[in-house]
Amino acid sequence: MLKKALIIALSLSSFISFSQEVVNYTSVALKKNRDVFQIVNNDKKETTLFISDKQKVKAVLLNAKMQIIDSISSERPDKNKYDDMIGYNTNAANTRLYWSSSDHKQIFSQLYDFNSRKVIISQYTLPLKNEKYLQSFSSKDKFYLLTVFKESNILNLHIFDQNGKYEAKTVDLNNFHFFKGYYTKTNLYGVFEENLPFFEPSFSLQNIRIENPTSIADGAKKRKCYFKENELIITLDSNIDYTQMLIIDLKKFVASEKIINKPTIPIVYRSSLNSNSFYFDNKLYQIKSSSDSFFFTIKDLDGNTIKEYHVTPDTAIVFKNSEIYQEGGSFGGKRILENSSQFIRKINNLYSGISCYHIGENTLITLGSVSEIKQSGPQVALSAFGLVGAAAAIAITYYNPTMESFNSYSNRKVVKIECLFDQDNNHVEKELKPLAFDKIRTFFDDNTDVSSQTLFKMDANYYLGYYDNKAKEYVIRKFAD
Repeated sequence: MLKKALIIALSLSSFISFSQEVVNYTSVALKKNRDVFQIVNNDKKETTLFISDKQKVKAVLLNAKMQIIDSISSERPDKNKYDDMIGYNTNAANTRLYWSSSDHKQIFSQLYDFNSRKVIISQYTLPLKNEKYLQSFSSKDKFYLLTVFKESNILNLHIFDQNGKYEAKTVDLNNFHFFKGYYTKTNLYGVFEENLPFFEPSFSLQNIRIENPTSIADGAKKRKCYFKENELIITLDSNIDYTQMLIIDLKKFVASEKIINKPTIPIVYRSSLNSNSFYFDNKLYQIKSSSDSFFFTIKDLDGNTIKEYHVTPDTAIVFKNSEIYQEGGSFGGKRILENSSQFIRKINNLYSGISCYHIGENTLITLGSVSEIKQSGPQVALSAFGLVGAAAAIAITYYNPTMESFNSYSNRKVVKIECLFDQDNNHVEKELKPLAFDKIRTFFDDNTDVSSQTLFKMDANYYLGYYDNKAKEYVIRKFAD
């Protein structure tokens, strides 16, 4: 068991290496099948580290130096009824966790009150008879579950505030038009009901967290959402001709719509075209390709083109800051592609995607494509996490958004380029330095005998926690871009 050894010894000394810093470590024997996850309070510069097994959940409060402030233990909710921890919100200095049944109808909350040293529980039954669950969102003040009503254009938000009070709000989209594929008219429920290629099952909605680097595997999803404190934006890219944006005001619970057209590529067979988008800094970044043509555009939300680049097999990719990388696939390792024709062909043959990430005042834009995961069965859901073990990967899906973004691509073929743009959307000629995520991947390449990983961000730094199975130490390292 993880007892006082972790609480007392986690505040030991540190050392600094070239690209990383060990901020804390402790000698402790961890049992198997233990999950570690965290919630970060950037306002107070504190992290609550949760260590759970089949019976117990231990909350460990850390300060900005990753030193122990306090800890509380509680019973894990009935694992036969509540499958996963799906979100959180905060009340003063305390954190409220939310657990869910597999059908999301039963919700169990635990408020970890460090002042009273009590764990206060509440249970809820949600009326989801005619609704399908899409996604959940956590913020400092509120926790949301998003559902869609059957055979309708209506979304429902199930909301829990800081005090655990529950309410439901509907968002009516009946004035909007929805299509399956290119021409088949449907409703919003039908849009989410559709099974899409690239392991995108019905009623799935990829949650993008722009504070972390987004893998192309996530950026390649056709149904994505972007959650902010007072706004939820859903982008739909199953239509090759345009991106449909649904902008939901989380104060008034009303929606607006944007239809942003994609470039036109004359071609006989529309099925041979590929496209996608990424929402970032109130702009929409779009790509569209055929076997011999590639467009990259930056548009405002009125559909006006800010920048557009067109690449053919005979033209250079003038806006890239990296080589054309191919990773994985049948040959394994990393390979440099020599020309634009290879890039266009491989982008179009796989599942294309975009991701954007702030580097100082500039924006790093990754354009590329990925294959499906090359495994089957339970491994499909886990391989996106690279070295993370099965139990940890299941946990990460629900309550470790930073680790979810970290993707080693070890079971996919990936083709990509990286591009740097300034605040005025101009390409910046500059050599790119490794990001924190790149350093963490390198660390995992060299350190394979680890488990119980967790990864989170505070301010500009990333913190990686892991159990060193050989040294029998739990270690927290700091990485920076």
